[in-house]
Amino acid sequence: MASNSYKKPDYWSRKAFSESYPARSVYKLQEINEKFGILKKNYNVLDLGAAPGSWTTFVLRQLDETGHITSIDLNPLSKDVVGNNLTFIQGDLYNEEIRKQALEHGPYDLVICDAAPPTTGNKTVDTARSAGLVELAIYYAKTMLKPNGNFAVKIFQGGDQQMFLKSMRQIFQSARGFKPEACRNESFETYLIGLNKKQQVDV
Repeated sequence: MASNSYKKPDYWSRKAFSESYPARSVYKLQEINEKFGILKKNYNVLDLGAAPGSWTTFVLRQLDETGHITSIDLNPLSKDVVGNNLTFIQGDLYNEEIRKQALEHGPYDLVICDAAPPTTGNKTVDTARSAGLVELAIYYAKTMLKPNGNFAVKIFQGGDQQMFLKSMRQIFQSARGFKPEACRNESFETYLIGLNKKQQVDV
């Protein structure tokens, strides 16, 4: 029987631990930012599905005192993920009250989402659930981003990626897929990147 590499700490997992990040996923965002420049020091950022908090931690380390991040998840952030310019909202992204709270802290320069659904092992089911999260994240980006704002969201490959990119091109000046090197070799996750939200977008 083949071993499951997800149970073994790989290079990225060990690196995350040594640099005090809650999870290895931080390096995916770091690579996205290095390639596309989606984050600036004074940005107001929304992190969807933020727990345990690696992406939030990365953003906090990049922001100056004028920047701010609002993070949302059903689960709490790791206890070490703290900051004067961090607001955490615990709740369901689909809940109207949670959306209202997120809107109160906007509008945003950047919306990021590394959320993944509970996986079943059935690729058809898992990709469908992932697509639902992507659709929700795009809604947040469409309604809460400032003009020229940026967006990054995880999607399972096979989950209507081209359809979502077509939709994103109506919202952003540029939209494309990107798979960071920090993704595990056997993983079928990738990312959709939207750059420079258009001035006029139909909501």
